[in-house]
Amino acid sequence: MFTGIIAAVGKITAIQHNAKDITISVDAGTLDLSDVKLGDSIANNGVCLTVTKLTKNGFSADLSHETLKRSGFAQIKTGFAVNLEKAMQMNDRFGGHIVSGHVDGVGEVTAVTPLGNAVEYWIKAPDELAKYIAEKGSITVDGVSLTTNEINGSAFKLTIIPHTIEQTTMVNYKVGTQVNLEVDLIARYLERLMLGDKASASKENNKSTMDMELLARSGFLG
Repeated sequence: MFTGIIAAVGKITAIQHNAKDITISVDAGTLDLSDVKLGDSIANNGVCLTVTKLTKNGFSADLSHETLKRSGFAQIKTGFAVNLEKAMQMNDRFGGHIVSGHVDGVGEVTAVTPLGNAVEYWIKAPDELAKYIAEKGSITVDGVSLTTNEINGSAFKLTIIPHTIEQTTMVNYKVGTQVNLEVDLIARYLERLMLGDKASASKENNKSTMDMELLARSGFLG
């Protein structure tokens, strides 16, 4: 479990391609690795990865085919900068929001606008994630816990202060940048909970039932 408060920015130093997955080596930058051991979790741009090897200045981790398919790591290259956060401990200060490190989809930066000392970013999320994104709600972008300030369909606006920009990979964001998105964990569980006993039905039946119930509540069915 993570909080979305970035501790350091690292850099991908090597990529080993296996059958359908890869192993990456990461220079951890200023991240304190003194209490990290093999098997521990470190979020890299919001993706929870297991440490498989420790070096003097960094670590290695495996990325499965599923992780590559779901995240922006499909386009990963040597030199790629990554936001780093170690898994939280029970006595840690909870500065962000509940972040699982399981990416829901990849968004795209569509606008970058300076606003005084801050910067506004518009990010287009995949359409299927729009229902989980609420104005003034929480969302994780490349592992950073952020608050959405405005919503327009599946796009959302962020207003980011200089400290956050300087301490994360957001300093490199430009129009077209691909970013990992994780929606609010509570929203995902709430959707499932609302299905009630229907949760055990197949996906196709659930979709049909929910669509009919929505139409009925909206007055379209007699």
